[in-house]
Amino acid sequence: MTLDLEAIERIKRVKYLYCRGIDTCDLPLLESLFTADAAVDYQGGSYRFQAEGRDAILEALGAAFNKDFVACHTVHHPIIDVHGDGTADGEWRLVDYALNLKENNLTTIGAATYRDKYVLEGDAWKIRRATYTRIYERVFNDPDPALTFHILGGAAA
Repeated sequence: MTLDLEAIERIKRVKYLYCRGIDTCDLPLLESLFTADAAVDYQGGSYRFQAEGRDAILEALGAAFNKDFVACHTVHHPIIDVHGDGTADGEWRLVDYALNLKENNLTTIGAATYRDKYVLEGDAWKIRRATYTRIYERVFNDPDPALTFHILGGAAA
């Protein structure tokens, strides 16, 4: 077996930047990570989030991640297969936390399996398709999240 370790490390970097971009709602960063024809499909126990095309994805993410929303996404255990045609497949374990301050402190904690498709555009790896399916999901209203700061909203009142 031979592995393209440089490509694998560059794809890992794309996915890590994606998580950072989601949690901080860094739309210019996210724009740089998706292909123009990208698609996402995130299926949880209580929701399904789908969008096609980079512009539609960015619009939806920009609306979802705002001053009333706290999130932390981490990905682990990558399994990345690089193909000789400038494409790659990746599988990741997601562990995430989300707090919706507008929805009575609705909190979601869970894990999922991402299955992604990547493509090499020029010298940059980009996400063409990102999907996940939940392994578990816990949703509840947190009467006192004791939040003192979050990146999109600043200091808590």
